[in-house]
Amino acid sequence: MLQEEVLHMFPESMRDRWRKVAGQADKLQEIRLRAKAPVTVLIHNREWFVNEKGELTDKQPAEAGISPEELEAVLKHLCQYSIYAFADEIRQGFLTIQGGHRVGLSGQVILGEENRIRNMKYIRYLNIRIAHELKGVADPVMFHLYENGQVLNTLLISPPGCGKTTMLRDIIRQISDGTAYGRGVNVSVVDERSEIAGSYLGVAQNDVGIRTDVLDGCPKVEGMMLLIRSMAPQVLAVDELGSDGDIQALFMASGCGCKLIATIHGNSLEEVKGKKYMRYVMENRLFDRYVVLGKYQGRCEVEGIYDREGRRCLN
Repeated sequence: MLQEEVLHMFPESMRDRWRKVAGQADKLQEIRLRAKAPVTVLIHNREWFVNEKGELTDKQPAEAGISPEELEAVLKHLCQYSIYAFADEIRQGFLTIQGGHRVGLSGQVILGEENRIRNMKYIRYLNIRIAHELKGVADPVMFHLYENGQVLNTLLISPPGCGKTTMLRDIIRQISDGTAYGRGVNVSVVDERSEIAGSYLGVAQNDVGIRTDVLDGCPKVEGMMLLIRSMAPQVLAVDELGSDGDIQALFMASGCGCKLIATIHGNSLEEVKGKKYMRYVMENRLFDRYVVLGKYQGRCEVEGIYDREGRRCLN
């Protein structure tokens, strides 16, 4: 139960303060903890302060909020009292915890060779992002992602905060399990930032389908090639294209016979066409479908679906 998951993110000695927040779990989006600063939460897109009694208020409390020692206790609890075991994730700036929830971390970095981040210490800022699995959000688009029972190469285009990863996750689940438009097939997912499957100790916490294999925490380029060699996927899925290397890997995967499902940041198909590394993609018609997400009167929705020629399939 989500309410219990939220409550158990905190050491037992702190849970009384968090019971009212946990009671809002279905609408809870973020919990932000900053040392010597007020505690804030985001509930249904509205920010609230949490005072020492655990009450939600829109006025900044007089008290300091959470101490560095308390914040460190929360972090140790989230790491199951073995921070060393989570060193690789901490170095990347986030943890994925049971339930698929993500914890962003910030503090003082320790640099290694070539000024690369080797570790992080004095972690004094946590952003706990609550995972809400929404099944069925891809239902309106699934019909357009198949042709003669076969999955079409599809690119999701979305500005930040419009649910592209949620949509991607549901598309993966449905392709993996099978739909009225095509049988279930083997799907491989490169989950570079643990946002799609939300893996915890290697096990997907989100439902990504019964025929889905997940490579967690691996860069997209290396991950795509590894999965093609090792798992022989029929469909390969990745989140947030952002470089020439990503595009080259997609073309290689397509050449191996994999169908592709991917996402990219953008406000429109025209904007994405203007990205330097996407011109080659468009010219060579790598994708058969473009699903564009947007906001209308504050709501996230499908703005349109386009074919490889850029013609609308769905308004």
